[in-house]
Amino acid sequence: MSRKRVLIHVVAWSIALIWIIPYLGVFIASVRPYSEIVDGWWNLHPFTLTLDSYSAVWNHKTYPLKRAFVNSILIAIPATIIPILVASLAAYSFARFSFPVKDMLFLTIVALMSLPQQVVIIPVFFLMSDMGLINTRLGLILLHSSFGLPWIILFLRNFFMTLPVEVEEAARIDGASDFQVYFRIVMPMSLPALASIAALQFNWVWNDFFFALILLLSPDKYVVTQTIPMFIGRYLISWDKVAAASILDMSVPLVVFALLQKWYVKGVVGGVIKG
Repeated sequence: MSRKRVLIHVVAWSIALIWIIPYLGVFIASVRPYSEIVDGWWNLHPFTLTLDSYSAVWNHKTYPLKRAFVNSILIAIPATIIPILVASLAAYSFARFSFPVKDMLFLTIVALMSLPQQVVIIPVFFLMSDMGLINTRLGLILLHSSFGLPWIILFLRNFFMTLPVEVEEAARIDGASDFQVYFRIVMPMSLPALASIAALQFNWVWNDFFFALILLLSPDKYVVTQTIPMFIGRYLISWDKVAAASILDMSVPLVVFALLQKWYVKGVVGGVIKG
């Protein structure tokens, strides 16, 4: 092995270790009593292994994390599926069909990606209030779906343009309609891209705090990211409980990425190599 390659490996592993230290600290803090981590999780003597913090936050009397998990799942899954279905239709139209103001409309959609949440939250709040969607899961689902549409359209449009047009033309010669071509040929060929989008959109929705904080007002409807701060008291912060809740929170996106890893890299590469 050359010196250059050895140096690259050393630098890469060093960056990886530095990156993982905070997560390691959170995990160690979550499996030890509060009395042992109050002076720092890196003080390993004594080291008492316990899962009491996980049980305490999962079955908390006022803010049980298990209830928050249910709320987050009920929001994250629809807010992942809906924009993928809608955006895939729009992206296929941009990739394969010609129509008036096509380029201008596509540029407008891409420009919407630059809008930060804080800029639009006030008009969005009043709109949701007029529609009676404040403090409802449906309102948050629709909001996340709307914010996911621009980048998903851009991603899928680029991916669709890399697919061979000849396969679709052959299907049309055999009598297939545009919708049949889309659902039976294009969508199965796009599984890597769809898996990548699903992983990214789910992770975005699951980790959202800002939109949930504005729209969800009742504790019984809090998502996980809203519930974790509730374990921080005014005079005492139970770092062991906060760490345990954080580990449980990050475990779901990790599982999703692990399940979709087979398709993730293929989809990401295919979605950006052509624009």
